[in-house]
Amino acid sequence: MKTKAPAAADPEKVKKKERFDIAYAGRWAFYFLIIGLIAGAGSVVFHYLCRLGMHYFMDQLAGYRPPQPTGEQEVLFLAGTRPLNRLMLLLLPALGGILSGWLVYTFAPEAEGHGTDAAIDAYHNKGGFIRGRVPIIKTIASALTLTTGGSGGREGPIAQIGAGFGSFLATRMKLSDHERRIMMAAGVGAGIGSIFRAPLAGALFAAEVLYRDPEFESEVIIPSGISSVVAYCLFCLVFGWGSLFQAPDFVFENPLELGPYAVLAVVLVATAALYVKSFYGVTALFKKFKIPNHIKPAIGGLCTGVVGYFLPQTLAFGYGYVQQALDMRGQVTVAFLLALALGKIATTSFSIGSGGSGGVFGPSVVIGGAMGGVVGILFHRFMPAVITEPGAFVVVGMAGFFTAASNTPISTIIFISEMTNSYHLLLPSMMVCSITFMASRRWTIYIKQVKNKVASNAHVGEFFVDILQTIRVRDLAPYIHKVELIPQDMPFSEFKKYFPKTKQHYFPVMDAEGHLIGIFSSTDIRGVLFSKDIEHLVVMRDIATTDIIVTTLNDDLNTVLRKFTQKNIESLPVVKEDDYAALIGMLNRREVIAFYNQKLEEIKRRSGV
Repeated sequence: MKTKAPAAADPEKVKKKERFDIAYAGRWAFYFLIIGLIAGAGSVVFHYLCRLGMHYFMDQLAGYRPPQPTGEQEVLFLAGTRPLNRLMLLLLPALGGILSGWLVYTFAPEAEGHGTDAAIDAYHNKGGFIRGRVPIIKTIASALTLTTGGSGGREGPIAQIGAGFGSFLATRMKLSDHERRIMMAAGVGAGIGSIFRAPLAGALFAAEVLYRDPEFESEVIIPSGISSVVAYCLFCLVFGWGSLFQAPDFVFENPLELGPYAVLAVVLVATAALYVKSFYGVTALFKKFKIPNHIKPAIGGLCTGVVGYFLPQTLAFGYGYVQQALDMRGQVTVAFLLALALGKIATTSFSIGSGGSGGVFGPSVVIGGAMGGVVGILFHRFMPAVITEPGAFVVVGMAGFFTAASNTPISTIIFISEMTNSYHLLLPSMMVCSITFMASRRWTIYIKQVKNKVASNAHVGEFFVDILQTIRVRDLAPYIHKVELIPQDMPFSEFKKYFPKTKQHYFPVMDAEGHLIGIFSSTDIRGVLFSKDIEHLVVMRDIATTDIIVTTLNDDLNTVLRKFTQKNIESLPVVKEDDYAALIGMLNRREVIAFYNQKLEEIKRRSGV
């Protein structure tokens, strides 16, 4: 038998489609470029605000200027430090708490705490929507908190600047919730990638931080990558190129080092547990206080100041001390690093947990690096031939600690590699991050993370269809019922005698060879049932419809449910794949839905949702 050759594609239609695809891709690339520019500009502004604030508050009022990492040399060239005033160090964080508390709780209460959680929540539960004022309030409040001595990171406000603009742009363009979520996440990646000079990690982080399980939001990675590269380039054009930290050329070349690294992983898990529990313990405590929310950050700031009075290195950012630990210079001893790590946990908990504004990634870098330095120095003392460079443990400690605290192993490894310009420690970093991730699944510093896509409101519809498409009609074999078959020549008067004795609602009609030729329901017989004048003239093939909607054992449940709703029917004939006239049985709509719900509950239980 000859078959027709497929018609050649219309060249004009092909060109139109290509033009449409190029225009569509170009429009979205333009959106992500704009998000990158705004996020990068936000990073520049926030960095300047932080440098100004550090000079006028910490430097001029308290006489305290902490060391800077190599990648952040002084950009304002302002006058030098006054003599250290510890009393002012004690009071300054409370001043910052008063100012930031009034600002946040007056104009944008959702800007309290660390901003990454707010972005995660917006992605899963708010269609990516963030109020336009939030990034502005978050920026100013965070600058006040951090530059008056509050302990926190820069990623929270920067994440909200980028996320807020992405959300704003999508809303103004009247895009869907799905598209708004992607643009918001692209803003998160751009902001974080630029402020920490880690564009690849920023893009991966925006896709990974949304979930507690090792899962990526794949459709976010490319948009975040575009925006992150643009934001990073803009930031570096202003402040210079290079990594945030400059690490010596550490290398991994002795497998015996893996033993000490495994010990480091255990130490990091314990420290991360302390960090998370301390942070949310303080948060819960301050929520119980029956005082106005505006005052709480000031009380948290005063507690921070008390710690800072004795341990000034735990105030503000603390990145310069990580740089010293990488170089193993000067006062970097086991006691100093241990005090830095534990003190930083306390000051971060008080500063942000009380309602202050700032991120939690920055302090994690300091805490993890300090604990890595402690373990590295100790092993270097007892095993100098094996552990020749204790500074390498600082790098791996940063990665392992934040993995334990945030459940983001992949992006964190890239983050620390980019931030330290150190790529030769990937192997020990992978091992330590794997151990810390597996051992710390019970907690996370980002409590708005959901377990996986099953638990995300952003994917509830997609997940429904995905599950339906994995189930076939053959999986419901016990629910395919044998039914009474009606011969096509059966007189209606005879069926009328049979009908009261059955609970069946759909009746397949068969010819003499047993082939399915039609079907009718109990509703279809009403017209004849109450017309006694014609009932003796009617046979059952006259009532049955021959336009039969059927399903096969190979159909998925998504297809089956569409067929049920096509004509709002409650039961479908199941026929053989190669012969639609060969009836296997009937499948009821109610039982299909019940089977799906059962499978969904099983999957949720396995996923721990």
